[in-house]
Amino acid sequence: MLKLFPKPAEHATAFAGLASVDDAARFFGLARLAAGAEMTAFEIIPRTGIEMVLRHGVQVRDPLETPHDWYVLIELSGREATGASDKCLENLLGEALEAEVIRDAALAASLAQRNDFWRLRELMSEVQRLEGGSIKHDISVPIARIPEFINRANDLVQVMVPGARTVPFGHYGDGNIHYNVSQPTGMDKDVFMAQWDTIAAGVYEIVRDLKGSISAEHGIGRMKRDMLKKVKSEVELDMMRQIKDLFDPKGILNPGKVL
Repeated sequence: MLKLFPKPAEHATAFAGLASVDDAARFFGLARLAAGAEMTAFEIIPRTGIEMVLRHGVQVRDPLETPHDWYVLIELSGREATGASDKCLENLLGEALEAEVIRDAALAASLAQRNDFWRLRELMSEVQRLEGGSIKHDISVPIARIPEFINRANDLVQVMVPGARTVPFGHYGDGNIHYNVSQPTGMDKDVFMAQWDTIAAGVYEIVRDLKGSISAEHGIGRMKRDMLKKVKSEVELDMMRQIKDLFDPKGILNPGKVL
């Protein structure tokens, strides 16, 4: 289903610090009640990712004075430039602070500060390659199960590779999480990357258990082709083949991929 909305006339943006990913779920609930469709971004980011950006990013700064285990980059967009979005977000942050859902927050006071907030988020993928080996997963699960997925996956990864640095971040509002795992500090990159299949299988098993998808934003290529058979029925696979054949009957577009 495609939904169209008017071009926003104003934005209100904030960076909030939280104690846990479970608090992010509570904050999302408050934000959805307060802002409805005007909430156009709700990005979760772990402290691990922020520290990577601070180490490698240019012209970046810590978003809040005190470090927090988790962050949310939230943005509201208004149809009219009345300042209502700023007021709504300010009230939301106050309510969340009072309820101890968030620990601290900074409301962007200028376009430059808004851009600084978004730069932290946009550098998240780029800086991970500078930290050594990175095993990446682009998954989605029902919104209500996001905290459970992250907590279970983090625990599993630590059992598989003690000291691995997990960087789960992404679009909370549509259930899309980039679940990336960076090598432990000091570990040989090749030794770590050899764990790719084992880690991916474990992560995808949790995704399947939570009724999610192993490919949220991208198609299915060679890496996930075999795994797809474990998470999709024959009926679903047949439909995917038919769609591919409809648009690419000669198999010349992106050959070797599924969809």
